[in-house]
Amino acid sequence: MELRKCFLTGCYSGLLPEAPGTWGTLFGAFIALLILQLFPQSTLFLLAILITVIAVKEIDRYEKEHKTHDDNIIVIDEIAGIWIAISLLPKISLSWITLAFIFFRILDISKPSFIGKAEKKLKGGLAVMADDLLAGIFAGLLTGIVYVLWSNLA
Repeated sequence: MELRKCFLTGCYSGLLPEAPGTWGTLFGAFIALLILQLFPQSTLFLLAILITVIAVKEIDRYEKEHKTHDDNIIVIDEIAGIWIAISLLPKISLSWITLAFIFFRILDISKPSFIGKAEKKLKGGLAVMADDLLAGIFAGLLTGIVYVLWSNLA
């Protein structure tokens, strides 16, 4: 039980007061930086998929036990989402990761278009994870577009 809580709350970053999703995303970005010191971006992408598969099942169990849906303390979805965004970046640097972080948080909070629809149409752990994975994909793509535009101006 305690291991599940540690996993779902991003080593308890989701228990921090005020904006647990932002704290979870920040924790995820920090861990991504550590992972990228040793492994390529493709490994980060694969790890995001792996934790997503595990998270869907663990979130389903958590929700049944606590009779709740998408509890604010659960931030493993933000971690997977920011890992997807960072794994899609054309260049790894603190500046580009920061921009991906900003785009991710905007998309995760506002849930535009089918990002929000995915969360509403799906159920359980899959619903919790889906909107963040989509936000991560689009945050990575938007950051990539800015990178290309910036590179062509320089």
